[in-house]
Amino acid sequence: MNNYLILHGSFGSPNSNWFPWLKCKLQKQGQNVTVPQMPIGVGKQNFENWSKVLDDLNINENTIIIAHSIAPVFICKYLISKNIKVKKLVFVCGFNQYLGINEMYDAVNKPMFVDNIVIIKDYCTDITCYYSDNDPYVSYAAEKSFADTIANQQYVIKSSGHINAESGYTVFEEILKVL
Repeated sequence: MNNYLILHGSFGSPNSNWFPWLKCKLQKQGQNVTVPQMPIGVGKQNFENWSKVLDDLNINENTIIIAHSIAPVFICKYLISKNIKVKKLVFVCGFNQYLGINEMYDAVNKPMFVDNIVIIKDYCTDITCYYSDNDPYVSYAAEKSFADTIANQQYVIKSSGHINAESGYTVFEEILKVL
């Protein structure tokens, strides 16, 4: 049986965006779904603190991970550093570079970045990326570069912002086609 892990991004919550909706959909199918609250805020959100949360979970070759925003690159770094293989990765609005939004976001995102991210393909051979052509936080070029580097499949969702509640995404039907 598969187990699912859904991760929010910087300053996020498991109760925001389309995460509760997806958790409910998967649980109705009898799936085991975990949506943890990751440590957030300057001084709390970093690779070490986020890793501690995942260290307590059962992540293995039957795990499907869905991650949003900064969480995709964190997951890549985590799996590589822990030498863990997983069944599938589904990334939404992922990136692996400074955004230049403000110092606070750059400070919490910096420890998540990966030097040679292509190595993630050694830990998962089924990687899908979703991103938008008008994300107000992450440039199209940054999201496309991330997807081009690691994804087997990628989908650009036109005019969908950061694919979050702010851009109208409390439901994300499109993601079900790859799960």
